Amino acid sequence: MPGKNRTRNPRIKEVFIKEKDALHSEEREGVFLAVSLAPLQVASVIVQKPETLFLIAGNGSYPRLAAKGAREAGVSTVVAAAFEGETDPALAGFVDEIHWMRVGQLGRLVEAAKKSGATASMMAGQIAPGNLFDLRPDFHALLLLAKLRERNAETLFGAIAGELEKAGVPLLLATTFLEKHLAGEGLVAGPKPKSRLLEDITFGHGIAKEVSRLDIGQTVVIKKGTVLAVEGFDGTDSTIRRGGELGKGESVVVKVSKPHQDMRFDVPVVGPRTLETAAAAGISVIAMEAGRTLLLEVDHLRELATQNNITLWGIPS
Repeated sequence: MPGKNRTRNPRIKEVFIKEKDALHSEEREGVFLAVSLAPLQVASVIVQKPETLFLIAGNGSYPRLAAKGAREAGVSTVVAAAFEGETDPALAGFVDEIHWMRVGQLGRLVEAAKKSGATASMMAGQIAPGNLFDLRPDFHALLLLAKLRERNAETLFGAIAGELEKAGVPLLLATTFLEKHLAGEGLVAGPKPKSRLLEDITFGHGIAKEVSRLDIGQTVVIKKGTVLAVEGFDGTDSTIRRGGELGKGESVVVKVSKPHQDMRFDVPVVGPRTLETAAAAGISVIAMEAGRTLLLEVDHLRELATQNNITLWGIPS
């Protein structure tokens, strides 16, 4: 089994760790963990803190936060891959070099990773679901797609991660350099929730975990023990709007990670846009899994929570 997962990059060392520990990023004396999930065991690679990081940047403020976190951790050079219609052009001011491409240009992505001189890569920020189904793939991507039995975000990004590892630029966990931005347990921001809302959080957490296990979605909206909305292809914001419209106030949003979620490219995120959407929908609580949910622009997030009387709550994971 180890031989099948062996990397050709001499700068990384393979180890095997228990599955339950596979979803946590570790930093020990400048050493980081890059993980590939398997059904029964986890192949992981220990990567020395890179001098150069190849940052694959999606939309929103997450890529900027990742670039800043990498700098603070001592990474000297950050090279970014940016996507037309997705990545914020302002990212150019936070990195040393930026390569623009279309979603689907896998050959260009891998070539840029190789030329960057990076020994590790990191995905930060989403690609809009609609763009994943409106690919204009290059030849490299076509070959990759032909090998996939299922074509969804998880299988697609997993295959891309495999190509990057072959190129000697393995993916770090997407929370690397950002551990201090992960949600804690209990009250994160806003008012302390009433007992009725806490009951809905507990109920919603069980529903959301089951829905995520079935790979349907990761967010539900609950009110007084009733499921108002379940996330599908439309995404978190649309789910919040649908649930809020039905609930007409005092509804609870619960956002979770999937069982065995590959945290290299699929991290639950709550940011100012989530709060603004929730406020417009009349949501009272946004509950998320502690230690597994990334909070973007935390200070602004807390201000919005206070201004709109919305509770941010961390569920023990």
